[in-house]
Amino acid sequence: MNAELTIVVPTYNERENVIQLIDSLQLVLANESWEVIFVDDDSGDNTAALVREIARSDSRVRCIHRLKRRGLASASIEGILASASPYVCIMDADLQHDEKILPRMLEAIRTGQFELIIGSRYISTGSVGNLARYRTIISRLATLLGQQLLSNKIQDPMSGFFMLRRDYFEQIMHELSGKGFKILLDILASTRAPVRYLEIPYTMRNRLHGTSKLDSGVIWDFFALMLDKMLGRLLPVRFFMFVTVGLMGVLVHMLSLWSIYRLIGGEFLLAQITGTYLAMTSNYTLNNLFTYRDVKLKGRAFFRGLFSFYIYCSFGAFINLVLSEYLFEQDFPWWLAGILGAVSGSVWNYAVTAAFIWKVERP
Repeated sequence: MNAELTIVVPTYNERENVIQLIDSLQLVLANESWEVIFVDDDSGDNTAALVREIARSDSRVRCIHRLKRRGLASASIEGILASASPYVCIMDADLQHDEKILPRMLEAIRTGQFELIIGSRYISTGSVGNLARYRTIISRLATLLGQQLLSNKIQDPMSGFFMLRRDYFEQIMHELSGKGFKILLDILASTRAPVRYLEIPYTMRNRLHGTSKLDSGVIWDFFALMLDKMLGRLLPVRFFMFVTVGLMGVLVHMLSLWSIYRLIGGEFLLAQITGTYLAMTSNYTLNNLFTYRDVKLKGRAFFRGLFSFYIYCSFGAFINLVLSEYLFEQDFPWWLAGILGAVSGSVWNYAVTAAFIWKVERP
């Protein structure tokens, strides 16, 4: 018999929380038909192995083990698609979400009045608990920004704890970007018709084990999602990120060019070559950290990727050097010749590095 409710729990290094989370679900959903799917992004602490061990004796527990990709949003989508329940709940594995409100959420969504039930920190008795002040400020700011994308007056669109109807998800699933960590905002911003929703307050608890996933990459993903929704996907997020990193590379290139050619008085061609390869190194590192963070290269793969980046971008670099030297000899200002040379191979670089280094499908 299929479960009525599926709880999808994306995980990355959450082994210490798994057993306690399952025990809590068993307690609050004792009278319900439910299952939990852990979607693990190849955790180094063997979270997936523990889930599989539990699943051998408990048919309500399932595991999806993902390789070479990361992201809460895409993990949530895969978990939902792997289930057959009419209702699905997304919640974190860090035990900060209050599972005691799950029966209320399920009761509300069963009525048929709502398509989405949100566990909210920002209505009535809801609270962020003892969250660090800087985290509270970041959360509030992200909430205010996220609300600008929405026609609904949802108080906590950044919540990671919500329940939705499967038929509602299937209506909007092809519009989702699946990027980053804010799947609820992605869902809400992808909904063309007004969504019927209810917010239920809860108090966020302190994390007991593991570490927070909030880092500069998560913040980068959030702004990329905002841009994606505002531009209506006219500009693919990954290409936008690649171009943004490229602009940073131009700055690195021009600073190097100025330092060697103007400050030290070196040869222009030498300055241009040095600037080119410093910019390439900067671009590779930043793209690996941000643009392709879901398939980020580490260890030896990082250095193999850097070497490949130099090779694949050498054609772009050749265009860069030939064009910039030609323009300089035609009495173009040194800075303009440098810029025009630096941007000339960007489209080639994006296409080949996406396909052959990080091996992702071009948007």
